[in-house]
Amino acid sequence: MKRFGTDEVDVCIIGSGAGGGPLALTLARAGCSVVILEKGPWYKAEDFTHDEIAISRRDFFVPYPSAEPHLLSRKQGDPLEPSSLGWTANCVGGGTVHMSGYVFRLHPEDFALANRYRGIPGHTLADWPITYQELAPYYDMVEREVGVSGKAGEYPFEPPRAGPYPFPPLAFNPLAARVDDACKKLGLHPFQTPRAIVSSAADGRSACVYCNYCGSFGCEVNAKSSTAASVIPKAIATDHCELRDGCMAYEIATDKEGRATAVRYITKTGERVEQKARVICVAATAIESARLLLASKSAAHPDGLGNKSGLVGKNLSFSTLAKVYGALERAALPDAERADHPIHFLQRSLQDDYFVKGRKGYDKGGTIVFQLAHRSAVYTAERLARRRTPLLWGEALKREIFRAYKDVIELEAEVFGEFLPNPHTFVALDASTKDKWGLAVAAIHVDNHPEDVAVSRVLADKARAVLEAAGARQLGSEAVGGTTFVLQHGTARFGDDKKTSVLDRHCKSHEVPNLYVTDGSFMPSSGGVPSTLTIMANSFRVGAHLAALRRNGALR
Repeated sequence: MKRFGTDEVDVCIIGSGAGGGPLALTLARAGCSVVILEKGPWYKAEDFTHDEIAISRRDFFVPYPSAEPHLLSRKQGDPLEPSSLGWTANCVGGGTVHMSGYVFRLHPEDFALANRYRGIPGHTLADWPITYQELAPYYDMVEREVGVSGKAGEYPFEPPRAGPYPFPPLAFNPLAARVDDACKKLGLHPFQTPRAIVSSAADGRSACVYCNYCGSFGCEVNAKSSTAASVIPKAIATDHCELRDGCMAYEIATDKEGRATAVRYITKTGERVEQKARVICVAATAIESARLLLASKSAAHPDGLGNKSGLVGKNLSFSTLAKVYGALERAALPDAERADHPIHFLQRSLQDDYFVKGRKGYDKGGTIVFQLAHRSAVYTAERLARRRTPLLWGEALKREIFRAYKDVIELEAEVFGEFLPNPHTFVALDASTKDKWGLAVAAIHVDNHPEDVAVSRVLADKARAVLEAAGARQLGSEAVGGTTFVLQHGTARFGDDKKTSVLDRHCKSHEVPNLYVTDGSFMPSSGGVPSTLTIMANSFRVGAHLAALRRNGALR
């Protein structure tokens, strides 16, 4: 890997996840000198195991609140409390390393929701300055470059696409047929879930081995299409890109005219270093990018970098959440369904209610993903204990755990819904609380819009109906109208009007001509899908814009 030192490079990117990795690849291929600064370590495939305690219950991905707290208020008026929520993953590849890999495109209607819901009070939606058609080629690029498996043309609500997925769909458990039949009985249109997991070997990466440890775990064979496994190695192979892990960016320096000149960061050995760059791109997640911009104060930017509008940190959105579950009694199942199967994926989704039919006013629904319950032991014990009031404990919990592993097969449905941005959901700096470096931390204020919660219930009821039609019993739900904190958007949203947005249509700051933000911060709305694919696609789009500037001698 090429080493650039601290001399000025063309581009410095802060963050190596969904918003940073594709950008780095595009710029490195264009011949730009690129330095990526990543706060966390650079894990390799051999570092990932199925040890739930080490990987998911310690600080492998997310720091302990004692060292690097976020402050969180879950409802307007509630006090701020230290939390690990709001972190995605501190490592090369960011949250793409431990994601489940559900990758759906936004729909064309998602780009103009403010106009659609202008009569709904209490939200701060804004229409996108670009259309689906402008982003669609970059969706194609993501699927090709990172590796996405799926089957196109299976359902009537599919967003337009240029052709098939680059990889065939993943294999699935025989119980998927039960979900298909249940959906069809209800007049619904199930389809195979597109996944950022390669179903056949490519680019030196193994095909999926169906270990069922995707969500919350890294992939030991590099089949999951994290940026660490896909685009970042390609960027480094160009010899134009250097990645530095263990580097905590704490300030973006500016000159007296207000242009960004360098990124100041702390190395893993505690040294404070300044990396100069002609262009600086921030991609540290919507929460942490807002924190960095707000902390980068100067005479030219007294309220934070690029924040004359006062909108940095505002309009934060996530994804609304609901989980529904039900049990199939093994003894009542046919032999082909009763036995433990080597493939634990159901690979079925629904978008029939991406916009809820017959609902007046706010009708924005979302996506339902069907899956088999994760079988990791601590998670299983936790979810079973929480389903009773008071919490199950002791012998009663032990019986439920044995039953979960031996007597039943549990089906689940996970709902991804629109999160309406609103004045009470935002990120601010809190200097009264410091992290291990003595830096002010992010204070996250959350308040779900009541329409989000209402529609989340509608989708949960639809998922429940499918599970019941599939033969599941002991049906229940949890976290309906809740929040998926790892899907973050909106804190520096883009738009054509600098009074109502932080970035222009190319994700460049309206105020700082060489500053870009390419994580989910740019998104004016969350969409009714996990946003990872969209963030990656936009990162490729911004990269193409910057590469064109370089070709024209205008990268500065």
